[in-house]
Amino acid sequence: MRCIFRYLVRAIFVLALIAVAVGVWKREEIKRLLAVNSLFSEEKIITNFSGMNAAFLSVDVPRGDGPVAELPKGTEATLTPEVTQWVKDRTITALVVFKDGALVHESYYQGTNADDLRISWSVAKSYLSSLLGVLLDEGAIASIDDPVTKYAPSLKGGAYDGASIRNVLNMASGVTFDEDYLDQSSDINKMGRVLALGGSMDGFAVDLNETFAEPGTDWQYVSIDTHIISMIIRGATGREIAPLLSEKVIIPMGLEASPYYLTDGNGVAFVLGGLNLRTRDYARMGQMFLQNGAYNGQQIVPADWVAASTVPSAPTVPGEYGYGYQWWMPKDGREGEFLARGVYGQYIYINRPLGVVIASNAADRKFRNEGVGDYNIQIFRKIAEGL
Repeated sequence: MRCIFRYLVRAIFVLALIAVAVGVWKREEIKRLLAVNSLFSEEKIITNFSGMNAAFLSVDVPRGDGPVAELPKGTEATLTPEVTQWVKDRTITALVVFKDGALVHESYYQGTNADDLRISWSVAKSYLSSLLGVLLDEGAIASIDDPVTKYAPSLKGGAYDGASIRNVLNMASGVTFDEDYLDQSSDINKMGRVLALGGSMDGFAVDLNETFAEPGTDWQYVSIDTHIISMIIRGATGREIAPLLSEKVIIPMGLEASPYYLTDGNGVAFVLGGLNLRTRDYARMGQMFLQNGAYNGQQIVPADWVAASTVPSAPTVPGEYGYGYQWWMPKDGREGEFLARGVYGQYIYINRPLGVVIASNAADRKFRNEGVGDYNIQIFRKIAEGL
């Protein structure tokens, strides 16, 4: 009996050592997983959204060593009581407004400041689209009607086999993907855990094998479609997204600070939602698109790509938001009005007829409530019309 007890004690001791060793070995993965589980909690969401690289793997997108693009000051715009209430109700953390290329308003809230690099969430999709447009113009990609498997052959035999680049740009791939952020078992949250645990985003995409429609026939917002664009770009160029975006878009824009991407365990950029910039630099992106792809004294994104990207071309439901090449259009379809948007209240709003760009960041945990998105557009329009 005493012998059995000694063996039992030794076994428990060995198991304890193994547990400690595994804990040390996987400490960073465990830390990131815990960060995912509390990322949107009321107590941490604001801090998290201005410091994502504290909990996740990341890679810089260098701005280069050139001068910061000039940002002239215009006549200061005063926020109306309705806008001030909106800022409070929607937990806005930053608001920057340009009129005719001049800064006319900037304000920061909830203890954040102008230098914060703020998470883009799906606003990042519009940046990747701009990079694709540049590469298409340069000839690295022959046509957006090419099949995705031409540049990403690992997708053959899976859900994306048969889809074109145009289909994934339009979110019309027909691939089954549950985008419910509030359901911990949804595909989007499974993907988040892959990111947190240092897994492979490419592997996650390759493993998808279900479709709900033929490519190009139906629209459904599928964030992983944007990762497929990343696989296409990397396959076409043999380069990673961060240095490519830096070279082709970020450096020419003359941003104030280098952005960064969150990455998976292989260093692959989380292109569908992991870009982090200052709010003024988000607004610079909007100004470039307002100016048909020209900014800081040069044509950065081809004008024909800007034009094609920012008009509705996806098979969305009539009367709902329109969708182009990773850009949104309001429901009532006003010409020259389009936006990039991300969950929890991230926006770049462009109103070309009025010469207005608005960039806003938020930590709005009620962003999915009925009418919130529509009212955000109303507020942006009221700001633009009041200048």
